[in-house]
Amino acid sequence: MDFGTDKVSELFRRLFIPTGFGMLCLSALTTVDGIFVGHGVGSDGIAAVNICIPLLLVLQAIGLMAGAGCSVMASIALAHHKPRSARAFVTNAMVFVTLIALVVMVVVFIFPDQVAYLLGTSDHLLPMVKDYLIWFAPSLLFQMWMEVALYVIRLDGAPRLAMWCNVVDAVLNIFLDWLFIFPLGMGVKGAAIATSLSCLGGAVVAVTYLLFFAKSIRLHSLHISGKGVSSFVRNMGEQCKVGFPAFLGEITMAMLFFVGNRVFMQYLGDDGVGAFGISCYYLPFVFMIGNAIAQSSQPLISFNYGLGSSERVQSALRVSLLTALGCGALPTVFFMACPRLLVRLFLDVNTPAAEIAIAGFPYYAIGFVAFVVNLAVIGYYQSIERTALSVFLALLRGLLFLVPSFVLLPRWLGVEGIWLALSVSEILTFLIILLCSLRQHRPARHTHHSSPHSTPQTI
Repeated sequence: MDFGTDKVSELFRRLFIPTGFGMLCLSALTTVDGIFVGHGVGSDGIAAVNICIPLLLVLQAIGLMAGAGCSVMASIALAHHKPRSARAFVTNAMVFVTLIALVVMVVVFIFPDQVAYLLGTSDHLLPMVKDYLIWFAPSLLFQMWMEVALYVIRLDGAPRLAMWCNVVDAVLNIFLDWLFIFPLGMGVKGAAIATSLSCLGGAVVAVTYLLFFAKSIRLHSLHISGKGVSSFVRNMGEQCKVGFPAFLGEITMAMLFFVGNRVFMQYLGDDGVGAFGISCYYLPFVFMIGNAIAQSSQPLISFNYGLGSSERVQSALRVSLLTALGCGALPTVFFMACPRLLVRLFLDVNTPAAEIAIAGFPYYAIGFVAFVVNLAVIGYYQSIERTALSVFLALLRGLLFLVPSFVLLPRWLGVEGIWLALSVSEILTFLIILLCSLRQHRPARHTHHSSPHSTPQTI
C-alpha cells in the first residue's frame, strides 16, 4: 500500500475491513466471556467481572496512548524517510507498556483485597472479584503488547495479520471459556484464566511479527546507558503527548464502568450492577468500531499530513466520518428494537437483572452515533498533531460531561437517567465538535505548501 498515491477510499477500505473485523473479534472475546459467566455463574458473576473491567480499561488506555503515539510519530518519520527513527519509536513504546503492566500485576498479586474494594466491590461479591482479579492480571501485559503491536502492524502494511491476531485471541477464548466454566466448573476463575491464555496467543503472534518479519518497523535492541535512558524518557514523553487523546478515549470507557457500577449499586444494588454489566459487554463493539475507524484513517492522515498533502488528508477525513455515521446507526437499531434478545444471550429474561437491562437498553443506545463520530473526529485531530483540541474533546466526553451526567440525571429522571448518562455526554460532545468546526472554518487555501502544518485542521 502506498499511502501517498493510492486512492484514499480504497486504502481506507483495505485498512478498515480487516481492522474492524479484528476488533469485533476482540470485542467478541469479552462478550463470549460474559455469556459463559452469565449462564455458568449467574448475574453475580457478571457483576464481579464488570467490577474488574475498569482496571483493564486503564491499562488498555495506556497501551493505546503508547500505540497511537508511536504510530503517528513513526508514520511521519517514514514519510520523511527515517526508518531508524520509526523503529526506535516502536521499540520504546513496547518497553514502556511492559514496565507499566508488570508494576500493576505485582500490586494485584500482593494486595488483591485492597484493589477489589478500590474498584467498588461489595462484601458479597468480594470472593468472586478476587478470584477473577488474580488470574486475570497476566492478561494485562499481553493486552498492552497487543495495543501497541497492532497499530504498528497496520502501519507496516499488514492489516490482515493484525486482524488474525485478534481472531486467534477470540477463538481461543471461546474454547477455553467453555472448557474452564462448564466441564471443569471453575467459575469466574476459569473465565479469567481463559482470558489470560487467549491474550497470550494473540500477543505471541503480534510480537513475533515485529521481531522477525516486519518490513520496515522491526523491534531492535536498546542501549542501556545514561544517554539511552534519557533518550527513552524524552521519546516516550513525546509519544504520550501525541497519544494522550487515545488514552482519554479509553479512560472514558473506564470512567463509564467505574462510575456506572457505583451509581447502579447505589440505586439498584447487585442486580443493577449485573444489568449494567450486560450493557458493558456490548459497548466494546461500539467502541471498537469507532476505534477501528480512527486507527484505519490514522496512517493515511498522518502520512499525508507529513507530506503536506491537504487534499488527501481531507479526503480521508470525509471517508472516516461517513463510515462512522453508518456504523453508529447499526447498533442503535439493534439496542432499540431487540433489547430482550440481546439480554437473553446472558441471562434468563425473567431475572431481576435482566428486566432492568431490557428496560434500560433503548435509553443507552440513543448516543451511539455521536459516540462513534466523536472517536473518529478525535482520532483525526490526533493524527494531524492537534493534541490540545483532541485532548479537550476527549476530556469533555470522558470526564466533564460523563461524570456530572451520572450524578445529576438519576436525581432528575430516576433509573432512566442512569442509562441516559452516556448518551447525554456523547451528544453534548458532538455539539461542541460542530461548534468548534464552525468557529475554526476558514476559506480553502492552496495545498501545494511543503510544510505539513499547512494541512487544514478543521472538520
